[in-house]
Amino acid sequence: MTQLPPGSVLGIVGGGQLGRMSAIAAARLGYRAHILTTEDDGPAAQVAHAITLGRYDDHDALRRFADAVNVITFEFENISADGLDLLSSIRPVHPAGHILRISQDRIAEKTFMAENDIPVAPWRGVHDRADLDRAAQALGYPFILKTTRLGYDGKGQVRIHDADGLDAAFDGLRPHPLVAEGMVRFACEISVMVARNARGDIVTFDVTENRHRNGILDISLAPARIVPELAAQARDLARRIASALDLTGLLGVEMFVDRDGSLRVNEIAPRPHNSGHWTMDACPVDQFEMHVRAVTGLPLPPASRHSDAVMKNLIGPDDMALWPEIVATPGLLAHHYGKAEARPGRKMGHVNVLFPKGALPGEFGVKAALGPLARPMDAT
Repeated sequence: MTQLPPGSVLGIVGGGQLGRMSAIAAARLGYRAHILTTEDDGPAAQVAHAITLGRYDDHDALRRFADAVNVITFEFENISADGLDLLSSIRPVHPAGHILRISQDRIAEKTFMAENDIPVAPWRGVHDRADLDRAAQALGYPFILKTTRLGYDGKGQVRIHDADGLDAAFDGLRPHPLVAEGMVRFACEISVMVARNARGDIVTFDVTENRHRNGILDISLAPARIVPELAAQARDLARRIASALDLTGLLGVEMFVDRDGSLRVNEIAPRPHNSGHWTMDACPVDQFEMHVRAVTGLPLPPASRHSDAVMKNLIGPDDMALWPEIVATPGLLAHHYGKAEARPGRKMGHVNVLFPKGALPGEFGVKAALGPLARPMDAT
């Protein structure tokens, strides 16, 4: 793949905050961002060079979009893989459509992991009600029943504690098939952002420790507070997955650290990831620039970190009510996504807090550094 020269147009499918931050990173490298979006004033559209308004399965809109750009990427998975195929018949698309198809479907994703000897939690595909009984017997209670598609931020899943909950869970989750996952007695959740270009060069950012609230990522700590040997294993797993996928672009790999010290991959996301937002202030080259570099053919520099970091999501009206205090507090590096309405559960922005490398504080130090945002933390 040849390098795209400055002035080229990067097409981004999706108009949310990940597209917004990717467009800003593209501009730093001399590229223009053109967004395919359903919102004319969404987060990405506000900072883009141009937009095409249309559904992600609208062939006319897809063709107009592809004709206006030089290379195409996407910022979220809930798009039409068939539409991506159409785009790839006109312009290069990175990551490729086959990767999107794997990441969009939990059964395909887990099958891919098994075929490549990547450890995952025990699981069973659930195509009918009898499958669910067999899954319950194999996995034991409690277990998680999930939709195979379109689930995010804790949506599309139910924890089943006993046989009495099987019917309601099976009938309540749509569409079928579903996937049943055994519970992992995890010590913590971590993730690794890995970038790979068409030449096969791979870089990984430091492992991040993630904490969720109400099914939504709340805080990320970088680096993760795990032993170096385990961090090296996590980065190696991310590299193996990226190579097996023949990835061109960026990939977020979410993992569980089991209490026995082993790792299990939870899911993958072939795009910038919420748990990588700390890189925007703690790294010379952040995840968004690394993504743009990978898909435009630019060299991949080391994914180095000059500081330890804490990332705190700003979610819904309660967090955004603190915005005046946030921007007035020294040390809180604030990022606003440009969304007009702060609905409950909606990601509105995030803040990063930096510490000297090797000096990530403990719990009380993290809360103290977050200032006004420490109050909502106390309620978790």
